[in-house]
Amino acid sequence: MKRVILFYAILLICIMSVYSQSTGAYYNYETECLGIEHDGSQTLRVWANGRNRSDALEQGRKNAVYEVLFTGVKKGNGGCESKPLLIEVNAREKYQYYFNPFFKDKGEYLKYVSMEDSRVGTKKREKRREQVKFGVTVRVLREELKNKLIEDKIIKP
Repeated sequence: MKRVILFYAILLICIMSVYSQSTGAYYNYETECLGIEHDGSQTLRVWANGRNRSDALEQGRKNAVYEVLFTGVKKGNGGCESKPLLIEVNAREKYQYYFNPFFKDKGEYLKYVSMEDSRVGTKKREKRREQVKFGVTVRVLREELKNKLIEDKIIKP
């Protein structure tokens, strides 16, 4: 009887360890606020997937701008503006004629992203079979982005 209980206990421990290792790679990291600058820009820690390093870093920049525009940054030290710039329901779909070219590779979104706050060791890497996941520190120029959207009549002043 003791051997049967011991066998099932070891089996349970093995199953739990395999399960915890396999799901850890698929954890969805959230964007978090690291701080706000005096010019209104927000410093964010963003996670992104890509085929390689450069693809993941570009996707991270896109994710940072996307968060500021559409979802807001809720996690972090609380210094960042948690409300998105576009509070209109389904704004991404409504203005897709504007945002599809805006978010294309090497698109206009790059004008509102800065890597000034990146230091050696701030990029964190997690590797999967076919993709890599990077955590990068990005500064989003929120006020300049807001002014551009007002100028293009996407939001009202």
